Amino acid sequence: MNRKSKQYIYTVTMAALFIALKIILERLMSYSVWNQRFGFSFIVIPFAALMLGTPWAMIVAGVADMLGSILFSPPYFPGFTLTAVLTALCTALFIRKNATFIKITASVLINQIFGSVLMNSLWIAVLFDKGFIALIPGRITQAIIMTVIQITLTYICCGEKSAVRRRLAKVGAPLSVS
Repeated sequence: MNRKSKQYIYTVTMAALFIALKIILERLMSYSVWNQRFGFSFIVIPFAALMLGTPWAMIVAGVADMLGSILFSPPYFPGFTLTAVLTALCTALFIRKNATFIKITASVLINQIFGSVLMNSLWIAVLFDKGFIALIPGRITQAIIMTVIQITLTYICCGEKSAVRRRLAKVGAPLSVS
């Protein structure tokens, strides 16, 4: 087996593990109240971006959202998958090379404002025939809480000086440490 085949097998296997981990953290180990979810599944995407790259992080986010929705909360709605893929893109673009505190903060703020508050509120309004504006205050509250948690944990785990990031580099994960 050549080196390229081994790398592809490694990438697909890691992506499958990230998908499974994201589904478990998001669907089974999070606290959900009607249109709000609090949990730690967000941390999977930065790790996928660091170890596999931007396209694979987007695939992990999209497939995990589709499978999680189909398995645990039918019916499946593609708007949430679009949001998941776009937030993975934003996260990966900001933290892939040099994950400074400023970049992580910018990524999380963009994802929370546009992804969680605006896009997901729109999808909830469309899916459940609720008023978009009426959803916003609750979604903002969730976004504020999750923003603090996401910035803190993402910087601790994936920041430029993170021990986790250095350890991943030592084991041969294809990421770039500045």
